[in-house]
Amino acid sequence: MNAAQVTNLANLLASTARLFPDHPAMIVGDRVWSWREIDARVNAMVAALRSLGIRKGDKILMQSRNNVQMFEFCWVAFRMGCVWVPTNFRLTPPEVAYLGASSNAVAMVVEDIFPEHTDAVRAESSDLRHIISIGSPREGESSYEALIEQHRGAPAQPETVQASDPLWFFYTSGTTGKPKAGILSHDQMDFVVNNHLADLIPGTRETDRSIVVAPLSHGAGIHALVNVARGAASILLPSEKFDPEAFWQLVEQHRVTNLFTVPTIVKMLVEHPAVDQYDHSSLRYVIYAGAPMYRADQKLALQKLGKVLVQYFGLGEVTGNITVLPPHMHSADDNDPNAHIGSCGYVRTGMEIAILDEQGVERPRGEIGEICARGPAVFEGYYGNLEATAKALRGGWFHTGDLGRMDERGLLYITGRESDMYISGGSNVYPREVEEVLLTHPGVAEIAIVGMPDSKWGEIGVAVVVRRPGPEPVDEAALLGFLEGRCAKYRWPRRFFFWDVMPKSGYGKIVKKDIKVMLIERGDIEDPNLQ
Repeated sequence: MNAAQVTNLANLLASTARLFPDHPAMIVGDRVWSWREIDARVNAMVAALRSLGIRKGDKILMQSRNNVQMFEFCWVAFRMGCVWVPTNFRLTPPEVAYLGASSNAVAMVVEDIFPEHTDAVRAESSDLRHIISIGSPREGESSYEALIEQHRGAPAQPETVQASDPLWFFYTSGTTGKPKAGILSHDQMDFVVNNHLADLIPGTRETDRSIVVAPLSHGAGIHALVNVARGAASILLPSEKFDPEAFWQLVEQHRVTNLFTVPTIVKMLVEHPAVDQYDHSSLRYVIYAGAPMYRADQKLALQKLGKVLVQYFGLGEVTGNITVLPPHMHSADDNDPNAHIGSCGYVRTGMEIAILDEQGVERPRGEIGEICARGPAVFEGYYGNLEATAKALRGGWFHTGDLGRMDERGLLYITGRESDMYISGGSNVYPREVEEVLLTHPGVAEIAIVGMPDSKWGEIGVAVVVRRPGPEPVDEAALLGFLEGRCAKYRWPRRFFFWDVMPKSGYGKIVKKDIKVMLIERGDIEDPNLQ
């Protein structure tokens, strides 16, 4: 029996364009695109790609910074029944070449400032047939804008799709081994969009405005879909280089109501003096995800912005749909029962969470285990990787690789990644709990604690600290003294290093595996492979 057909996700854009044709859809500087314009551009590109022989199920790689083409092209792929394969534009040519080859992409849409990436993909990808350039095409390449002009006004019926038909390869960040392509489908993403509207930005409508502060290739792209579904315009920053003052200027100018970002960006925004110089009273939802926010940073954000913070926990494989902590469950007052300190919230609508042990047995409330989820938001699996799919979905649950516990009310608390935990002197140490304490010290701006091999203890905690400027910079003795009485001694870091900058991923997350490598490369820690 054939599977039931479902709505092509691209119908969200078509519906919004019919309802609000002249309302702003995308704003970049002084240029405003209406929903009518975006929908017409998408239709023209669909017709163009079909004329090139690209068909339903084909994979299309995209390497670009945030721009109108990046914003609209996902809808082109969806409407065609193709699979959008976006990259983080900060990746190197060999990294992008791997994504192109592993996804079996037949076409590549690429901004013209990335010729080395194009050449690398061309060299590695046997399936690649078409290069479409945003900007000036080179020999053998097509012009994105020329294709739109040639096919403007052409009809572009959406492809009929079924529930499991893929629409997006959402590549993991590759914290272990090569990145894996999580398969997101039309039915799954339809649920995700509805869930985000219900749990993250309820009440959003066409008069709202969203500002984009992260690459549209990943979480910010998911958030953009949600705003498109309600006709809320998206505003792009003037440059890929993040400028907090420019951000706050745009919030005031456009009366921005929502944004998606990560804790480190929220921290930068509320610590910048511009937060007090521009009107941000229009903000209703400042959504942060990708990592829990340290309490000290959370309190400052609440003091500066009010009750607008929304935390969600989730991975690309479940497209963010595991927990939510809405604005009314945040508070800057530690004694407020609504503060829910350390929690990432309750289970998302229509989803289910379990804390499982290594045998897949559910742990009692309050005990630590692996956070697992199931429900309509769970992905179809990893493209071309049956082994990884089986491991991630064993026992009928999606296994996050994150450790945590649930309280009696069902609120979830993350204690760290499985890979972050280390064993020192036979005791399990979860670095995040110690990081939370040290971040309340006024001299600490950022901290990451990693487990490193040690001949006596097996592993020890090594702390990398970025100091706050001040007349008396904090040192190791001050931090150890600060831990006294606040944290059991077996959990204390044994060594401290003070760096000017903390290494972060292209999404603004602190990457602990990079810190471990840098500690060895700098000679701070002896390479365990040479001992």
